[in-house]
Amino acid sequence: MPQARKKKEPTNIIPFIPDGDFYFTKGVEAFQNRKFDLAIKWMKKAIDAKPKEPLFQCQMSVIYTEIGAYHAANQVLTEVLQNSNYIDCYYLIANNYAHLGLLNDARKYAMSYLEKEPEGDFSEDAKSLLEVIEYDDDEDNEFTLDDEDDLLIYQETAFFHMENQEWEEAIPVLEELMSLFPDYMMAKHDYCQALFFSGNQEKAIEQQLQLLEVEPLSLYSHANLAIFYYETGDLDAYQAHIGVLENIYPMHEQQKLRLAVTFARTGNYQAAYQRFLKLGKGSVKNHPSFFRWYSISAYQVGEPSKALELWQEGCKRHPLLGQESGPWNKE
Repeated sequence: MPQARKKKEPTNIIPFIPDGDFYFTKGVEAFQNRKFDLAIKWMKKAIDAKPKEPLFQCQMSVIYTEIGAYHAANQVLTEVLQNSNYIDCYYLIANNYAHLGLLNDARKYAMSYLEKEPEGDFSEDAKSLLEVIEYDDDEDNEFTLDDEDDLLIYQETAFFHMENQEWEEAIPVLEELMSLFPDYMMAKHDYCQALFFSGNQEKAIEQQLQLLEVEPLSLYSHANLAIFYYETGDLDAYQAHIGVLENIYPMHEQQKLRLAVTFARTGNYQAAYQRFLKLGKGSVKNHPSFFRWYSISAYQVGEPSKALELWQEGCKRHPLLGQESGPWNKE
């Protein structure tokens, strides 16, 4: 005998389909609990759901700022400004520039924010930022805001190629950057390094020595020359420049990383490892070079487990790193 079917009862349950606002809320909660990796995952989902919502992207930039990924934060904010007129971006970019030590850039963006939103949510923060920034009032040396936007785009593009050791791709970007902003010294140091590793060693050394004459105490000149002379086998010249760096302990995380990488590149793995240990990991996670050379240094000083852990995290964060040979097969 066929069994009687139970009559389907009506239900008031409404299926829950998460949307961008839900993901954003979860991202903010994770951020407030300092679970930054989780916050980034939720925020990416929110942006995917609502790609035209500038608030979501700005919150992503705030997370990047909190972990010290200032370049990544400014890249997000620049994209927002290209597609909207979200005024908060100007202050957030100013704040990131201040962290990077680019105080003149920070001042301009903070002032731009106050011009556009004198009573805005970040107005007091912008005023406080301006109070601690030392700058030159010579208007002839000031860039326009459009110039600053261009500078940021070139900086981020060059940063990507340099960090991924794409030297030949970096060269034309840096050449154009130097042409547009001839006083931007960092581009000149990066250009020398890109020249050297793309095969133009003599030209790279010649230009780096010229920069050293202009700024005899430049950390970047000594770091580059230490690497160049080590690679070319001029050990006396190498020792002269690496000896200068051994006694330098900078305050800025970007400069700390530069020195740690320099020691690693020149075979000073113990010194490099100690420098990497003192770095605030959260502030340099957006640098593939951090994971590349920290893992190599760890492996060389007898910490293979740590080396593997660093390499795996680096490949997860920077997929292009996975195409390299790893710390056990150093270049």
